[in-house]
Amino acid sequence: MTDITTPGSNTRLCHVGHDPLAWHGFVNPPVVRGSTVFFPDAETLRTDNQKYTYGTHGTPTTDALCEAIDRLEGAAGTVLVPSGLAAVTLPLLTFLSAGDHVLITDSVYGPTRRFANDVLVRMGIAVEYYDPRIGGGIAALFREETRVVFMESPGSNTFEVQDVPAIAAAAKARGIVTMIDNCWATPLFFRPLDHGVDIVIHAATKYFGGHSDVLMGTISANEATWKRLYRGHMVFGLCVSSDDAWLVLRGLRTMGRRLEVQQATTLEIARWLAGRAEVAQVFHPALESDPGHALWRRDFSGSSSLFSFALRPGFDPARFLNALRIFAMGYSYGGFESLAVQVNLRDRVFRRPEFDQPIIRLQIGLEDVGDLIVDLDQALAAAGDL
Repeated sequence: MTDITTPGSNTRLCHVGHDPLAWHGFVNPPVVRGSTVFFPDAETLRTDNQKYTYGTHGTPTTDALCEAIDRLEGAAGTVLVPSGLAAVTLPLLTFLSAGDHVLITDSVYGPTRRFANDVLVRMGIAVEYYDPRIGGGIAALFREETRVVFMESPGSNTFEVQDVPAIAAAAKARGIVTMIDNCWATPLFFRPLDHGVDIVIHAATKYFGGHSDVLMGTISANEATWKRLYRGHMVFGLCVSSDDAWLVLRGLRTMGRRLEVQQATTLEIARWLAGRAEVAQVFHPALESDPGHALWRRDFSGSSSLFSFALRPGFDPARFLNALRIFAMGYSYGGFESLAVQVNLRDRVFRRPEFDQPIIRLQIGLEDVGDLIVDLDQALAAAGDL
């Protein structure tokens, strides 16, 4: 018999973030729109001594989503921002100042690198990229002025799995704040705060929303960093609409079930591609052949819908993409639809031979797996028709 004091992930997703009896029994929370909030008297106005004071500081709808994310992450608090990239930039701007040094994984999301190079460097912050396979050896890169280590695991496009607990422990010993982009795994498959990380970042645009119809980011913090993160969020004036928060909360309810299907379909396709003569390498940490598989098995409880593969010489990536009929070409992931793009690794500091091959990134949606394999099969055939 299941112990209902420790419910499963799908049960939690169905019930976190809202108490129906607090809103007359309605299953979903109301969408509370508004900027101005009334105060009952001058004393309350002077002290801001009421739960809601202005729309940018939160509404019952946005609070419902924050509470749900807190429960899923095991966080002291969560803030909402207008996009996944904003979820990256806000904590970096909050915890870094001129003269500081930040270490960022070389496998980071491209727009994160662009922000670091274009904005942080201009602010007088020393940006250094590290090999995502460094593990606890990252301590050798620490300086007196190192303030933040920014991780992403698995890494964007090439899916290196980092030794997150080792990196977090090394940073904590020096009082360095650790942050991680955890979009790929979601809190269902990996909870970074449980492994010593301070701040967790998600593009709620992706699996949380799940339907490619909303833009949002979430940032969750542990007790040690929550007050400073919350203050930074208030200072920057970042907020989201209650309508968008409601959409993301609705998406959360089915995220577990969607991921179950997407995980199974993705693994079947990844294994099928690994056996194809046209494919040089598949980058997916849940495959036993992947260099990061042991770390993935140790720390993760599942895998999601995003991975990539390298075409062998003589196969044209443009012909492959143009031949696809079910897969569409488009950015983002985590939605119901399958997508394909060619990735660009020219900005990597730590080069590996496989980076010189054409690499295709796939997002696997909710279509039937047989149809997706047929589509990939005919596209691979077209890619070799030179």
